[in-house]
Amino acid sequence: MLPNQHPTPIAGVLELISQPFRDHRGAFLNAFRAQEPTFAEAWGNRSIAQVNLSRTEAVGAIRGLHLQAAPHSEAKLVRCLRGRVWDVAVDLRPHSATYGLWHAVELCPEQANALLIPEGCAHGFQVLEPSSELLYLHSGAWVPEAETGVRWDDPQLAIAWPLPASELSDRDRSLPLLP
Repeated sequence: MLPNQHPTPIAGVLELISQPFRDHRGAFLNAFRAQEPTFAEAWGNRSIAQVNLSRTEAVGAIRGLHLQAAPHSEAKLVRCLRGRVWDVAVDLRPHSATYGLWHAVELCPEQANALLIPEGCAHGFQVLEPSSELLYLHSGAWVPEAETGVRWDDPQLAIAWPLPASELSDRDRSLPLLP
């Protein structure tokens, strides 16, 4: 079945909810199929430049808020393969009407949902179950010198993380606050 597309308050940030095929053997899910109308409309004519997997062990761990700066901006489609995460998109597009607005959805295999984060929006997540695994499709190549982001606890964003932060990388702790 085709996935359903759910818009969010941030232009271009979409939650895609798929319907897995289930039978006595288990389930089959199309994580991405470019020719399906919902994926084609959401992803547009972007290519897929990389596919990444991440696993985070500790409940409460936060990764993010990350993005690549222009001209190396990229879109991401993020899906949880195992566990549960609270996935956050933050609009950091300077001329956007929703600049500084964040939106979060819980991603998990049981919901068969994914979050599309467009170019210019930061992404981060908090782990709600141990050993949570995410699959990322990226529209752009990784460019180390274009890596940037904003602090997970930026008071201007006031993100309502569901759990106390238990684990953060040194890089994420040192990301800047919004100006």
